[in-house]
Amino acid sequence: MLASELAKTFQLELKGEDLEITGVNTLEQAGPTELSFLANAKYLPLLEQTQAGAVILLPEFADKVKTALLSSNPYLDFARAVKLFAKPQGCFQGQSELSFIHPTAQIDPSATIYPFVFIGENVKIGARTTIFSGCYLGEEVTVGSDCILYPNVSLLAKTRIGNKVIIHAGAVLGSDGFGFAQGESGLEKFPQVGRVVVGDDVEIGANTTIDRAALGETRIEQGVKIDNLVQIGHNVKIGANSIIVAQVGIAGSTSLGKQVVLAGQVGITGHLKIGDRVRVAAQSGVNKDLPPDTDVGGSPAMQHDQYLRSSVLIAKLPDLYKRIKKLEQELQTLKKTASVQ
Repeated sequence: MLASELAKTFQLELKGEDLEITGVNTLEQAGPTELSFLANAKYLPLLEQTQAGAVILLPEFADKVKTALLSSNPYLDFARAVKLFAKPQGCFQGQSELSFIHPTAQIDPSATIYPFVFIGENVKIGARTTIFSGCYLGEEVTVGSDCILYPNVSLLAKTRIGNKVIIHAGAVLGSDGFGFAQGESGLEKFPQVGRVVVGDDVEIGANTTIDRAALGETRIEQGVKIDNLVQIGHNVKIGANSIIVAQVGIAGSTSLGKQVVLAGQVGITGHLKIGDRVRVAAQSGVNKDLPPDTDVGGSPAMQHDQYLRSSVLIAKLPDLYKRIKKLEQELQTLKKTASVQ
């Protein structure tokens, strides 16, 4: 594709030579027919070294490359360009006879079912959905149109998946929530008879687990993006367009509003209400409700500016301890001197 065609496609201004673009790459590794981008000014020195044929960047940096595509949001426009050159994973089409498909299952003829997939009773699969090898779809599972289930995804009974959902390898949706009642002879399991419901345009990372509800639903609203190795407990609700980064754990019956951001390794206790647009810093522990538009950090979580001040003080504690010990010794010396006099 010509650089001028890319500019027209994404409504960008082309400055410099027009040339054919054959792929995309980083500034360090791009070749003379590849497209790259600059979204962070700290990487400006790389423009002097790059061999990239064209670069998407802010207008003020256009004179630093031979061919520039001028953008107010280079990262977003580059992401859109990558889609044009990205080759979809997989090489199989159709519905393999090496898979088990229950006679009651309803599968759109345009769906792709790889070998060694298990599709249970009363499963419904929409148009153009692709299910890779090793996937398990239990009874009464519903998967919408234009979805991708990568290898070894497990959707347990009654799980409902919307349209344009991507679930990466090894994810498990609909496994039992962690619910037990204390009996006279020990813990007794509380049967988990609810389900998981996932809205449209959701992406779920590899080896993430989303537990079925004890009663009712565990719900992931539309547009949510979940990273790898995330644990979402039973009856949790995650509001639309939220971002959940790797190794987050959310305990049961907690509700997250819209556009919430949980950074890596955040832990949230159960039965909490997290408001819209809340942002939680990495490795924070949240143990109380948070109102909308709140930024917090630390464990236990506190207002983010307070957390930053506390972090600075923590680093100074050893020195402060030494100074206090020295002052205590000097005070004791003064007291002894005063008592003698």
